[in-house]
Amino acid sequence: MSPTEGFEAIAGLIPIKLYLQKLASRSQLHSAALPENHIIKTLMDDPLNTRYKPPSHLINTLTDCQKISVKNHLMDSNNKLYRVFPSFSPLNPEFNPGSRIIDIFPDQIFFNLADKGKNDSSCSHQLDNMTIQSSMSLHMAIVVSDASVKNDIATLVSHIHICDQRLVKTVHHAAFVTSTEAKLFAIRCGINQACNKANISKVIVITNSIHATKKIFDTKSHPYQIHTLVILNELRQFFTKCQENHIEFWECPS
Repeated sequence: MSPTEGFEAIAGLIPIKLYLQKLASRSQLHSAALPENHIIKTLMDDPLNTRYKPPSHLINTLTDCQKISVKNHLMDSNNKLYRVFPSFSPLNPEFNPGSRIIDIFPDQIFFNLADKGKNDSSCSHQLDNMTIQSSMSLHMAIVVSDASVKNDIATLVSHIHICDQRLVKTVHHAAFVTSTEAKLFAIRCGINQACNKANISKVIVITNSIHATKKIFDTKSHPYQIHTLVILNELRQFFTKCQENHIEFWECPS
């Protein structure tokens, strides 16, 4: 480590190379916020807008010779658009006070947090007892979900157990997503499958990311609202079917 790098580390500054990469990435993402009729925006592909007949001058429709004459900055910005996904939906009625799911069905949502004063073996014993009791009921579905991110590739896994039925395992892979987003998507997949099973009145979600789970019911603007909206809509339908239907979130310390 050079003296300069040492000073940067002590001062809490990131290396200049990474800082320049950060500035370059942000400048490339500015094109995503341009108006649809902006000349630069009309040159770029929009992965979120499925056009019936894309314009003939889109960058990806150009020949190799034509692409050589295009500025590198535009090419990089065009590629960056494939990492941009819709995240926020603050004006959705689901987040309006009075119409939120936590306002309408407050007695059908439960959280069981791990006791920080107990050791891991005690928490594991409590989870084991809950799982054994719940697995004997035909009307309960146990969802165990987890996710990990390595080299910008997220692996999302969810298991669904229902008495006298085969264990269902679902695996998804996603690129360029955060750990919290991956964990929320895994929970979303598990809840979706469990709520659509016949004769299920109780869904138990076991996760080691209780902070991500609480984002589902967070009405403030945050970059995971697209996932939370899908989960909230699924739970609203599940709760509306029967007043006895409910969901429990259990924290499993990792």
